[in-house]
Amino acid sequence: MKPVFIMPAPSKLLLYDELPFWSAPFGILLLDTARFRKGMLALDIGCGAGFPMLELAGRLDTDGHVTGLDPSAEAVEMVNEKIRARAVINASVTMGKGEAMPFGDAHFDLVTSNNGLNNVEDQEKVLSECFRVCKPGAQLVLTMNLPHTMIEFYDALRYVLEDMEMLDEIRAMEEHISDKRKPADYLSDLILASGFRIRSIQVDGFRYRFASAGAFFSHYMIRNFFKPPWLEFLPIEKRGEIFARVEKLLDKGPVEMSIPFVCFDCFKS
Repeated sequence: MKPVFIMPAPSKLLLYDELPFWSAPFGILLLDTARFRKGMLALDIGCGAGFPMLELAGRLDTDGHVTGLDPSAEAVEMVNEKIRARAVINASVTMGKGEAMPFGDAHFDLVTSNNGLNNVEDQEKVLSECFRVCKPGAQLVLTMNLPHTMIEFYDALRYVLEDMEMLDEIRAMEEHISDKRKPADYLSDLILASGFRIRSIQVDGFRYRFASAGAFFSHYMIRNFFKPPWLEFLPIEKRGEIFARVEKLLDKGPVEMSIPFVCFDCFKS
């Protein structure tokens, strides 16, 4: 009997998948927008666990190549395991930040980032680096979720905080939203200021639907990636009461979260 090969992965990475529901709608539009041709060199910034990086590799010929870039050593390890397990010959992954890319000038034909620009420290610097590593005529495709993401939750939270007269926490919530999700006009200005031209701006979106507010808060994506930052701007001694009241408000009707996002199709002239 042949031994069963089990791909090693740190336990923390079991929270991730190459293609969770969250990433798919953004990535589908990104892939529909990208222009493929033979022998092209592509870069995926913030490649995470490998989507859409490995899908990009699968759509290029063997003369082409996709490089993934991510600041997480665990993500790089996971993508390398996937590359080996799938015998992908036209992809590699590098550990690094978008603000200081370890690549030469005018190197890539296509640069993508699937909802990654929202999570960098300096968006302006990342876009400047994108412009530097792009060849003249290269395409830049970016997807990002917008400020009204999960507005149904934030409206309920605001109502509870206003009722509890917690004005400082409302300001902190607004700062959190502003820090993580920029309006399309703001992003457009940043992209143009970095030197790129914009072919199109596509606004799209999808909905998270849940049987109850309890199901929403228990969902692994919400529990592990969204709720921790929410807790940071709420006092420890009141978190339980606040979330209990928010859950009660959300359960008054169908629990549905809006996820608007934008896709920018840009090029280096």
